[in-house]
Amino acid sequence: MFQAAADALMMVADPVRLAFMFLGIGVGLIIGLLPGLGGTVGMSILLPFIFGMDPYTGMALLIGMAAVVHTGDTFPSVLLGIPGSSGSQATIMDGYPLAKKGKAATALSAAFFSSMVGGVIGAFVLFLAIPIARPLVLAFGSPELFMMSMLGLSMVGILAGNSPIKGVTVGIIGLLIGSIGAAPAVPEYRYVFDNIYLYDGIPLAVLALGLFAFPEMVDLLAKNNSISRTAELKGSWLDGIKASIKNKWLLLRSSVLGSLIGFIPGLGGSVVDWITYGVAKSTVRNNEFGKGDIRGVIAPEGANNAKEGGALIPALLFSIPGSGTTAMLLGGIILLGFQAGPTMVTTNLPITLSIIWTLVLANIFGAIACIFLSKYIAKLSMIPATKLVPFLLIILVIGAYQSTRSFGDLVAFIVIGLLGWVLKRLDWPRAPLLIGFVLSLSAERYLWISMSRYGFEWLQRPSVIILVIVILILLAGGIFLNRTSKKSQESGGITS
Repeated sequence: MFQAAADALMMVADPVRLAFMFLGIGVGLIIGLLPGLGGTVGMSILLPFIFGMDPYTGMALLIGMAAVVHTGDTFPSVLLGIPGSSGSQATIMDGYPLAKKGKAATALSAAFFSSMVGGVIGAFVLFLAIPIARPLVLAFGSPELFMMSMLGLSMVGILAGNSPIKGVTVGIIGLLIGSIGAAPAVPEYRYVFDNIYLYDGIPLAVLALGLFAFPEMVDLLAKNNSISRTAELKGSWLDGIKASIKNKWLLLRSSVLGSLIGFIPGLGGSVVDWITYGVAKSTVRNNEFGKGDIRGVIAPEGANNAKEGGALIPALLFSIPGSGTTAMLLGGIILLGFQAGPTMVTTNLPITLSIIWTLVLANIFGAIACIFLSKYIAKLSMIPATKLVPFLLIILVIGAYQSTRSFGDLVAFIVIGLLGWVLKRLDWPRAPLLIGFVLSLSAERYLWISMSRYGFEWLQRPSVIILVIVILILLAGGIFLNRTSKKSQESGGITS
């Protein structure tokens, strides 16, 4: 195992792959800087460009981006008081008051250092999970893999927050869109309407770009505001790092908690930061959370990056995407010629280990880049939307066209973009649609194999029954944790 890890490090350390990792880090920091975008949009932008890359280079680009999104989203949270993504909401509670007190640099440096440590801890948790999960996933047959797909689909209700019915409805739409084109088990074509473009189905990259990136660009252009009001950073950078080291046990506890929450499919995101913020607020003595306490920045920022490592455990080993970002990553793995599941801990173990090393390196270099480039990134946040959005839209169009290089890509991009914009305006969740789309083919394939081999007898298998119980427990636990995070958010708002 350790020899394989050393070999994977040598693969990742290749200069070309490091260059692509740094490119992903740069994209991730910029995406994090833009409010409302997040890792799903960044992943959807990069996904079309991994065609033709070797797996290590492609994963270096994708993981490099995903690892630092929650590092870059700290800028708008601290400087402007608006969340750069759903995972940086709790950071506002103390980060923005610190900025108003003239300690923006202190808050940012504490956040960057905590994010770096949390990301490394998350990667370490993922590494430890491999030998534990290997015998489990090797024992899985088609019935168990189908139930794991159902577990992923059952998370759409949790991803919808307080609107589980909306989440299920959108997830069903994703399943329907995923069924367009050739059936995975029989020689039939569904919903193609004699259109050649639809015979291969809707490309994943086009769906993601239209569903997530297009609506955000439209809204950003409609508001016609720059991201931040000032590019000046005051305070001591060293004080923030010292504060993080001084509160090392809080940072460690929050990072481990973030990894564990990230492991639960459908949570993470906007849940992990509020839960860790609430736990820190209830356990830290003599705190002034909500009034500019640096510990209120350390706790959620450490958990945000740590959750990425935890979220990759069910995504890579069980094909269960717990968020839009991990769903996109599963699509990237498919584009690179692999399939998430048991092979990720056997024949494709080097790919999994390279992902872990990329997580570690990207978090370290991302935090260093944020500290040294903060003054320039702060100036970038002053660019008006009217100048920034057209440039980003060109990238989106090029990325969509790269999928099949057909005019149909552009039409599908616009149609799905309008659908995504309508869902956002109506406050309907979009992540369940992507999860339903990604899991549609695998769920149908495993169900067909299970029925053809076992009939209905596979429903009586002990492992299937256990997975059904796990689904019910996770659904109940996810709803409970969502309510807990909402209460923490409300109490935090009252305190502030």
